[in-house]
Amino acid sequence: MVIRERAAEAVVASVDRAAVEAEARLLRWVERLAIPRHFVVNARNNAWVRDVLAEAFERLGLDVHIQGRYGNVVALPRSAKGRTVTFVAAHYDSVPDCPGADDNASGLAVMLECARALALRGAGEGVGFLAFNAEEDGFLGSDDFVTQGVPALPCGLGTTHVLEMVGFRERSGVAQQLPLPWVPKGLRSPDFLGLLAKGRSNGAVDRALGSDAAAGLRLMGAKTWGPLYRLLPDLARSDHVPFWLADRPAVLWTDTANFRNPHYHRATDTPDTLDSSFMREVSELLVAVVTAESAA
Repeated sequence: MVIRERAAEAVVASVDRAAVEAEARLLRWVERLAIPRHFVVNARNNAWVRDVLAEAFERLGLDVHIQGRYGNVVALPRSAKGRTVTFVAAHYDSVPDCPGADDNASGLAVMLECARALALRGAGEGVGFLAFNAEEDGFLGSDDFVTQGVPALPCGLGTTHVLEMVGFRERSGVAQQLPLPWVPKGLRSPDFLGLLAKGRSNGAVDRALGSDAAAGLRLMGAKTWGPLYRLLPDLARSDHVPFWLADRPAVLWTDTANFRNPHYHRATDTPDTLDSSFMREVSELLVAVVTAESAA
């Protein structure tokens, strides 16, 4: 495993209207979607969130269909046929009776903001979006997509960027916990975005670390190879896993979940605990990375 850091640059404080508006949009999405939505226990809410996401992607001009037995939302660019498409993914379910603001309304909000930005720029021809269901019950939705949905795609599958809890940043100086005991303590300030890749997807970590986008965002990227994630189970806890098992390139984007957020899987995982500027910075970096990949 190789771990690299991109330190945040000093950013002059200013009133940036576009940034303020982006943060407001992100918070509105989180507030709208942060309802208990387990795919069995809260089935009605789960289906409502699925339909809201599908409608949002359709309004952005994407071709949308519901895939598989778990109701994954697949949104493809209209020019997808015959080309390789980079995907952004996030799961839309929650654990039973939990609002799941960080887990994972934050990922959904950042995904929707990315889709919006690409649509406005006319830069989304090579980027698709996936909203997976039943992640909390063993990645059932993403596993179904990888095994059943991918063969039915009209396009090739490029790297999939999986957003898993990307809204919580702690600035109080509390020590960051990590599943990697050899990481130097100097890197344990709980204010970074973590990127986890394997094999063919490791290049995406390099692109993110080398990007000029979101200069105020501190990054920690981990590049891995082979079966290391099997030896460290905490590296295999989200929807990137079915892709890795199928030897498909995928990257996990995360605020490190319970290693940082004390509200993980609790009723206190509410929108007011999240950092809107952190989500905006993640979305800006995501747009830069997927734009570069889809243009390559």
